Amino acid sequence: MTYASSLLSAVGCAFRSTLQKIKLPIALPVVLALSGLLNPSCSSVAKSQSAASQIDATDFNQQVRSFLQTEVTAHIADIKNLDAPPDRVLGALTTGEFSWGSFMRALGVYSECFGTRTIVGHDVPEMIAKMAQIELSHGGKTWAQLYAGMALQSFGTDLNRNALWQSMTSQQREEYRKLLDPARFYDEKTHTLIHLPENYFGVAARIAAIDYQLGLNKDRSALDDLLNRAAKQFTDGALFADDALPTGRYDRYSNEYARAIYDAAELTGRQDIVKAVAPSLKEQMKLWWDLLSEDGYGYSWGRSLGAISYMDTLEIAAFLGQHPEFRPAALPQLAAAYYAAWSWLQNDFNSQTHLLSVFAFGRGDYSYITKEREWQQTTTFFGKAITAHQKFMEALKREGVKYFPSRPTLADVARFQYFRNGPDRKFGVWVVRQGDLHFALPFVTGTKAATSDYEPLPHGFPGTGTPVEKIYPCFVPFLELDDRKTIAAADGADEIKPATDGKSVTAIWRHWVVPGGKAGDFVDAGLVSEVTWTLHGNSSLRRVESLTSSQPLNVHRLWLAIPSRDDHLDTFYLQGARSDRLISEAKTLEVQVNNSDFLFEISAYATGNDPLGRGDRGPLPLQLILQTKSFSLMPAEPKRWELSLTTQ
Repeated sequence: MTYASSLLSAVGCAFRSTLQKIKLPIALPVVLALSGLLNPSCSSVAKSQSAASQIDATDFNQQVRSFLQTEVTAHIADIKNLDAPPDRVLGALTTGEFSWGSFMRALGVYSECFGTRTIVGHDVPEMIAKMAQIELSHGGKTWAQLYAGMALQSFGTDLNRNALWQSMTSQQREEYRKLLDPARFYDEKTHTLIHLPENYFGVAARIAAIDYQLGLNKDRSALDDLLNRAAKQFTDGALFADDALPTGRYDRYSNEYARAIYDAAELTGRQDIVKAVAPSLKEQMKLWWDLLSEDGYGYSWGRSLGAISYMDTLEIAAFLGQHPEFRPAALPQLAAAYYAAWSWLQNDFNSQTHLLSVFAFGRGDYSYITKEREWQQTTTFFGKAITAHQKFMEALKREGVKYFPSRPTLADVARFQYFRNGPDRKFGVWVVRQGDLHFALPFVTGTKAATSDYEPLPHGFPGTGTPVEKIYPCFVPFLELDDRKTIAAADGADEIKPATDGKSVTAIWRHWVVPGGKAGDFVDAGLVSEVTWTLHGNSSLRRVESLTSSQPLNVHRLWLAIPSRDDHLDTFYLQGARSDRLISEAKTLEVQVNNSDFLFEISAYATGNDPLGRGDRGPLPLQLILQTKSFSLMPAEPKRWELSLTTQ
């Protein structure tokens, strides 16, 4: 068989500003060389780390402490005056939400961890007191309030001996009290949050618990009332928390929410709530461990991905160090996950700018992560890391763990976890780790209908990725009907049927969503989609979909995208069957459309630095675009098509 080929390459700055849509000619192989987009240091660091079999806990502790001392000191040294707070620190904007509250928390735990009240000539309590005034003047709420409470807590629970409290004037103390009032975002009369997702009940509960512990609020009745409301999903028997009741928004916040409620209940002696939340934590930690990647990455779908998911691993490991009853694995294995997550974060950290690479080329962020919050993201990392590290090192010392593996040993898994399996819409996640495959396929709802990060696709499948927070058909077809209304089978499902062996899952949609519409709003188009995802061995995944209409229906277009982390594309034909191979240095992802009642047009899209090319942990330089136009669906005449993904 004779092959001709064409080559398109785009490198460096010129490529970053170029968007290309490349039609793949029938019967012609195409190679796209899009080199230079991926961070080569990531793979080299991973290789060097995986080569080390055991990590010395003492050496690791010293390395982490040295890093944190150096970096926190660099940030403090750049703050010359807080009477007129700087708009930038080390070049990063400080004007976004939670900015000064985040640094308050970092300074408080730093002072506690390193046993110092002075850093490069700055008095830490004095700095924190001034930052509280800044947050209050900026209308600081939620996380800013919690971090202010944690900063005060770091200096001791007896305010008569608390260095921060004692350093403040009576006016400053009164302002600090105002900053720590949960009523800034929680309406105690209606027991509702003020325009916030459900997980903020956890934030409110922790603030109220700290207030009570420190004696800033002695109204036990008001505290218990808030705790009862905050814990309601769990005390009502839910194992996983819906962050936007009743729409089914299940993501990493469910785990964080449960830990927050548990911490608040422990701190205030609410053993009834501790007991009620315990079953949730047991199941959620088991799921987290199944979702965990070898490099320490946890939840691969939903909001707050990227660096935050690695910080989650630090905090979860620290929580499990204190609460062995919830551990899904032995402490040395948790230490390996902790080390892997820390290694990624340290590699992501820019030692020249002293900042996390939040806005690096190809890196996607949710819309609330603005440039104004760049500094806040880094200082949040400092606060989370110092707090987690103190707790986790204490656990290792207490249990005599002196050495641990550089990477966790993660067993194979293939199972379905329901989040909600009631009579109406159903929600859950299919988790798979088999051979070269590791992915999570969630049936959940996002902030808007059919948001990319929440679509039912194999998040984490080798070679693939998802552009962050886009209304975009990633693996999930969007159907544009003849009246130009677009619908998608997403946001939970009407039925979910997991196989007993965990090797496949079938979902049925009778109620569709309008992409970009309000979460929880459904339309009945007289159309049923039935999709079955099936594992084939340890390297292949197959998606089979059938569309059945109850009435004659004209479809103007069906289309979907397969975003990839790979930087080359090779298209070839074998015995008349087309195959598209997305290629990187280490892996190949082969994509095929088989047994289709539709004739698909397949093209390639080179994203550059377009928002559709920005993933949670780096660029998605290539996408395959599949579409078919102008077809009809007739009653009792289902149309079927099949997509297979194979990693090599």
